[in-house]
Amino acid sequence: MKIQERTGAGAGRSAAPAQPSVGDRLPSPPRERKPALAALAVLLILVGALGATMLVLRAGDRVEAIQLTADVKAGESITDDNIKSVMVNDDSGANFVAWSQRESLMKLQAKSTLYKGTVVVGEMFADKSGMEEGKATVGVSLKEGQYPKGLGSGDNVAVYRVGNKTSGGDQDGGASGSAGADNSLLVERAVVESAGASSSDSITSTNLPVTLTVDAADVPALTQAASAGEVAVVLIPGN
Repeated sequence: MKIQERTGAGAGRSAAPAQPSVGDRLPSPPRERKPALAALAVLLILVGALGATMLVLRAGDRVEAIQLTADVKAGESITDDNIKSVMVNDDSGANFVAWSQRESLMKLQAKSTLYKGTVVVGEMFADKSGMEEGKATVGVSLKEGQYPKGLGSGDNVAVYRVGNKTSGGDQDGGASGSAGADNSLLVERAVVESAGASSSDSITSTNLPVTLTVDAADVPALTQAASAGEVAVVLIPGN
């Protein structure tokens, strides 16, 4: 009889609701999602991928062009000794001369003085045989002391008439004297096309033959002074 009572009492206790243990945690609230940050991260990834793609495409548009390794004066041509190959972007709009066209470019001459480090574009050069309208070439023979040392093709010079005044009593002498005053400026700016005798000349001379490009209006006075041996040239800024 006592055993049944104990069993009934135990069954009653097991049916009662169990109390939560001290160590159990209450459920945490769900985390708040931030869609704006997620969208920004995706956008940054896309921008980075686009930038990398553009760099690859630009690298594919690079071309091999000609760069000067030394100054090239007006009227001069490039040579194998004053150029090198350089890679440039072909999307700049500049008319770069390709390295493969360098031999054709050697047949042309610089329109103006070009400086070391310049990447060559087609507009910098012109045909050697071409003569600008209103210009003319004149040959003069200069004595020692009438030209600076190292005078060469492409140099910019001023031309002066030097020597004593003509004091002849006849009409021709008087006219010559009035036209050719001492140390008068004949040409403000001329370009030296060539200076010195060519290798094919068999006659040697102590004078220096020089070919100048001048304004057509300066030709009469210059040729008159040159025939009298009264021409001197000096280097001017622009070389």
